[in-house]
Amino acid sequence: MTRPFVYSEIGKLKTVLLHRPGKELENLTPTRLKELLFDDIPYLELAQKEHDVLASVLRENGVEVLYVTELLKETLSQDENLREEFLSDVIKYNNITSKSLAERMKEYLRTFPTEEMIEKVISGVSFKEVNLGYSSLASQLRREFPFLIRPMANLYFQRDPMVTIGRGVTINRMSTNIRRRESLLMDYVYKYHPDFKKNDIPRYYDLEDPFFIEGGDVEILSSKVVAVGISQRTEPEAVELLATRLFQSDEPFERVLAFEIPESRAFMHLDTVFTMLDYYKFVIHPKLQGVIRLFSITPSKYGIHITSEEGEVGEVLKKYLKLPAIQIIKCGGDDPVVQDREQWSDGSNTLCVSPGVVIAYSRNYVTNSLIRKAGVEVIEIPSSELSRGRGGPRCMSMPIIREKID
Repeated sequence: MTRPFVYSEIGKLKTVLLHRPGKELENLTPTRLKELLFDDIPYLELAQKEHDVLASVLRENGVEVLYVTELLKETLSQDENLREEFLSDVIKYNNITSKSLAERMKEYLRTFPTEEMIEKVISGVSFKEVNLGYSSLASQLRREFPFLIRPMANLYFQRDPMVTIGRGVTINRMSTNIRRRESLLMDYVYKYHPDFKKNDIPRYYDLEDPFFIEGGDVEILSSKVVAVGISQRTEPEAVELLATRLFQSDEPFERVLAFEIPESRAFMHLDTVFTMLDYYKFVIHPKLQGVIRLFSITPSKYGIHITSEEGEVGEVLKKYLKLPAIQIIKCGGDDPVVQDREQWSDGSNTLCVSPGVVIAYSRNYVTNSLIRKAGVEVIEIPSSELSRGRGGPRCMSMPIIREKID
């Protein structure tokens, strides 16, 4: 495997990271949906079939598909001490602070082969699985939720825990404790997997950094311009820190465009508001097109310089991407009812596999029809279950390598 290489949203996708949904979805409960960031409980068998269609479409388009669980297994299988270090971090990131409870949990997880241990960490460990006896007062008093280790139900949205930017990565500090553990998996892969560690891959953000940032808020618009959303999940301080590090690196990026997104479940990340389809074509939620505040961040002798941008999103993109024109396709078209409905089911969240070829949910048929009319090929995938987690094809995929574009 070569080192990461992503300088656009639309260059031909060569290698991508996925997570096939597993038993963690079956450990969702109605009373804990909000805590686990779900609105409904997907049916696992069908969700897996839908996800397999996504992977199949990617392979048919010449994309190498990697799975986070396989990479983590290859990483931890190298060294028993590394596996033990990982277990300690699992305990830490699950906020298990009782020493006796932590030891019991480690003892339990040590009994599994590496692959099964990883599955347990992701799917969750319930109180009834571990014989705690009366070793821990905390375990006796905190049984209101049946899991000692909570399920990583959001892990199939691989866009958020990390981002490939240029030849480096960010390992993100997620905004909620329930998702912060997801970044730990790729932290280990990039530190210790033989295919990654030998390349000395730079990190432009780390999960120990103090501010929240999630990958759905980061879009690499060109080799010069990165867009980052200031959202429900990404703090402005994180955007400044990321911009500073990019400008101090050897990367060619010259500008970070910061988009202030209203804090709403429907607009949780930048890529739920708009995504890039082709060199000058974007799909965007029309209700936000004229109300998003934009800021331009550039390097200066003092670190960074920030200016407020005036005008609609399309005009700002045209200006800084140095394009003669910008074509905006409205998610849901002109009907406000359809706009809201298809925005809710991620009509704006497409995954570009090559310039002018995107993957989208079939349920967003109005938006998909408009994208096709704009000259973009749309490959539709089913989504009755995957969409229940509030994320589309882009949310589910993390590009590792894209071909360079002109």
